[in-house]
Amino acid sequence: MTPSAATALLDHAFDADTAVQADGARDLGLRSLNLGISALQEVTAAFDGALGEAFERAVDMILGTGGRVIVSGIGKSGHVGRKLAATLASTGTHAFFVHPTEASHGDLGMIARDDVILALSWSGETAELSDLVGFSRRYSIPLIAVTRNAASTLGKAADVVLELPRVRESCPHDLAPTSSSLIQLALGDALAVTLLERRGFTSARFHTLHPGGTLAARLKTVQHLMHGGSEMPLVHEDALMSEVLIEMAARRYGCVGVTGPDGRLVGIVTDGDLRRHMGPAILDTPVHKVMTRDPITLEPHKLAHAALELMNRRLITAVFAVADGRPVGILHVHDLLRAGIV
Repeated sequence: MTPSAATALLDHAFDADTAVQADGARDLGLRSLNLGISALQEVTAAFDGALGEAFERAVDMILGTGGRVIVSGIGKSGHVGRKLAATLASTGTHAFFVHPTEASHGDLGMIARDDVILALSWSGETAELSDLVGFSRRYSIPLIAVTRNAASTLGKAADVVLELPRVRESCPHDLAPTSSSLIQLALGDALAVTLLERRGFTSARFHTLHPGGTLAARLKTVQHLMHGGSEMPLVHEDALMSEVLIEMAARRYGCVGVTGPDGRLVGIVTDGDLRRHMGPAILDTPVHKVMTRDPITLEPHKLAHAALELMNRRLITAVFAVADGRPVGILHVHDLLRAGIV
């Protein structure tokens, strides 16, 4: 067969495959999703048995070490492993990915005795992992295996085996790693989230590790965005409404906080209060006769998106942040919108 004839035959094969796949694309996609859901359900069921017990041991092993989690794998398991290492690192568990081939060419030196190795291999017979596994055994470095075959070379060598069920790939030939990669990924996420919760990893620490992007905006606190000091619209409770109106016009928050002798916030005057009490004598009226007592407040460490939820729920546009009852800042809905809190 000439090269041109071979090329024509290959093009025809690709065209035929495309034609077949184009028919019922929605049904084919739905079948793939359903197979993935079925695979996840099988993993969930396995948690009632040996997988759940091994999962607990793996969590305790990682929490008990003073080092890092070294994640490794090759092929699709390697891609899943890279994602898992990144998720662990961003949620309070020191972790990084070591490629098994690079490990055999010097990167084993990145692994310390107090680390834990987490190796992913669907078959458990990945030859490229052999040097990494041998290194872990030689120096008694804890080894956790994620595989479908506990009786494999990797499974037998590991201290803890997270044995996944044999699932049907969504590939029609049951060959391309699809459902298997999905459950590896889901198990890895479950491990990362469990470690996150067991470590007491807070949203503030999460923000420290995620300083950029939309996620960072969602993790900003009230303290990051509020206006404090002389920018707060405040009057004492013995003030007259004439002073309140001047303060409200100067600060433009649509409200004025009222403080007592000890500096605590005892009330607030809003545009609504003004409309309800408007009259010829308003300017000479003491503020305590107009203000709303026990105003809505929040703490400065609260997340900004929680402040937005509060404003939406209570139908207000500004709120004071207080510490020990004393105002330390004021937050307006426009501050949240400018920061990308939506």
